[in-house]
Amino acid sequence: MLVLSAFDNAWLNPQLAPVLIAIILLAAAGTVVLFGAGLLAYSRRGTTRYLLITVVLGLLVGRSVVGLGTVFGLVPMTVHHLAGHTIDFLIAVTVLYVVYQSGTKTERYSFGD
Repeated sequence: MLVLSAFDNAWLNPQLAPVLIAIILLAAAGTVVLFGAGLLAYSRRGTTRYLLITVVLGLLVGRSVVGLGTVFGLVPMTVHHLAGHTIDFLIAVTVLYVVYQSGTKTERYSFGD
Protein backbone atom coordinates (compact mmCIF):
# COMPACT_ATOMS: atom_id res chain seq x y z
CA MET A 1 0.00 0.00 0.00
CA LEU A 2 1.29 3.43 -0.97
CA VAL A 3 0.63 5.16 2.36
CA LEU A 4 2.22 2.39 4.36
CA SER A 5 5.39 2.50 2.25
CA ALA A 6 6.10 5.93 3.74
CA PHE A 7 6.42 4.22 7.10
CA ASP A 8 8.74 1.49 5.78
CA ASN A 9 11.63 3.76 4.75
CA ALA A 10 14.75 3.15 6.84
CA TRP A 11 15.71 6.84 6.77
CA LEU A 12 12.30 8.06 7.96
CA ASN A 13 11.15 7.78 11.57
CA PRO A 14 7.60 6.31 11.43
CA GLN A 15 6.41 8.79 14.06
CA LEU A 16 7.55 11.74 11.93
CA ALA A 17 6.28 10.39 8.59
CA PRO A 18 2.78 11.93 8.91
CA VAL A 19 4.29 15.31 9.78
CA LEU A 20 6.67 15.17 6.82
CA ILE A 21 3.88 14.11 4.47
CA ALA A 22 1.66 16.96 5.72
CA ILE A 23 4.43 19.52 5.23
CA ILE A 24 5.23 18.31 1.72
CA LEU A 25 1.52 18.26 0.80
CA LEU A 26 1.14 21.84 2.05
CA ALA A 27 4.22 22.87 0.07
CA ALA A 28 2.87 21.13 -3.03
CA ALA A 29 -0.53 22.78 -2.66
CA GLY A 30 1.07 26.19 -2.20
CA THR A 31 3.36 25.81 -5.19
CA VAL A 32 0.49 24.56 -7.37
CA VAL A 33 -1.51 27.68 -6.45
CA LEU A 34 1.51 29.89 -7.21
CA PHE A 35 2.10 28.04 -10.48
CA GLY A 36 -1.53 28.65 -11.43
CA ALA A 37 -1.11 32.34 -10.63
CA GLY A 38 2.04 32.35 -12.75
CA LEU A 39 0.18 30.78 -15.66
CA LEU A 40 -2.56 33.38 -15.33
CA ALA A 41 -0.04 36.22 -15.21
CA TYR A 42 1.80 34.84 -18.23
CA SER A 43 -1.43 34.48 -20.19
CA ARG A 44 -2.18 38.15 -19.51
CA ARG A 45 1.30 39.58 -20.09
CA GLY A 46 2.86 37.07 -22.48
CA THR A 47 6.43 38.27 -21.94
CA THR A 48 9.54 36.14 -21.65
CA ARG A 49 10.03 37.34 -18.08
CA TYR A 50 6.61 36.04 -17.02
CA LEU A 51 7.21 32.78 -18.87
CA LEU A 52 10.49 32.20 -17.04
CA ILE A 53 8.96 32.97 -13.65
CA THR A 54 6.15 30.52 -14.46
CA VAL A 55 8.75 27.89 -15.36
CA VAL A 56 10.46 28.48 -12.00
CA LEU A 57 7.15 28.01 -10.20
CA GLY A 58 6.59 24.81 -12.18
CA LEU A 59 10.01 23.58 -11.08
CA LEU A 60 8.98 24.16 -7.47
CA VAL A 61 5.93 21.97 -8.06
CA GLY A 62 8.23 19.32 -9.51
CA ARG A 63 10.45 19.53 -6.45
CA SER A 64 7.45 18.83 -4.20
CA VAL A 65 6.47 15.87 -6.37
CA VAL A 66 10.00 14.46 -6.06
CA GLY A 67 9.79 14.89 -2.28
CA LEU A 68 6.48 13.06 -2.06
CA GLY A 69 7.80 10.32 -4.32
CA THR A 70 10.76 9.86 -2.01
CA VAL A 71 8.63 9.67 1.12
CA PHE A 72 6.42 7.03 -0.49
CA GLY A 73 9.41 5.02 -1.69
CA LEU A 74 8.82 5.70 -5.40
CA VAL A 75 11.94 7.85 -5.87
CA PRO A 76 15.25 6.49 -4.55
CA MET A 77 17.20 8.81 -2.25
CA THR A 78 20.02 9.21 -4.79
CA VAL A 79 17.58 10.30 -7.50
CA HIS A 80 15.88 12.56 -4.95
CA HIS A 81 19.15 14.38 -4.25
CA LEU A 82 20.18 14.60 -7.90
CA ALA A 83 16.76 15.88 -8.97
CA GLY A 84 16.45 18.26 -6.02
CA HIS A 85 19.85 19.87 -6.52
CA THR A 86 19.34 20.06 -10.29
CA ILE A 87 16.01 21.81 -9.77
CA ASP A 88 17.60 24.18 -7.23
CA PHE A 89 20.34 25.03 -9.74
CA LEU A 90 17.84 25.63 -12.55
CA ILE A 91 15.72 27.85 -10.32
CA ALA A 92 18.73 29.91 -9.22
CA VAL A 93 20.05 30.35 -12.77
CA THR A 94 16.63 31.28 -14.13
CA VAL A 95 15.88 33.81 -11.38
CA LEU A 96 19.33 35.40 -11.75
CA TYR A 97 18.83 35.62 -15.52
CA VAL A 98 15.42 37.27 -15.10
CA VAL A 99 16.86 39.76 -12.59
CA TYR A 100 19.80 40.50 -14.87
CA GLN A 101 17.51 41.04 -17.86
CA SER A 102 15.09 43.25 -15.92
CA GLY A 103 17.34 46.31 -15.97
CA THR A 104 17.83 48.60 -18.92
CA LYS A 105 20.87 48.17 -21.14
CA THR A 106 22.54 51.23 -19.64
CA GLU A 107 21.95 49.92 -16.10
CA ARG A 108 23.38 46.51 -17.02
CA TYR A 109 26.59 47.90 -18.45
CA SER A 110 27.37 50.67 -15.97
CA PHE A 111 30.01 49.87 -13.39
CA GLY A 112 29.14 52.30 -10.63
CA ASP A 113 28.17 55.91 -10.09
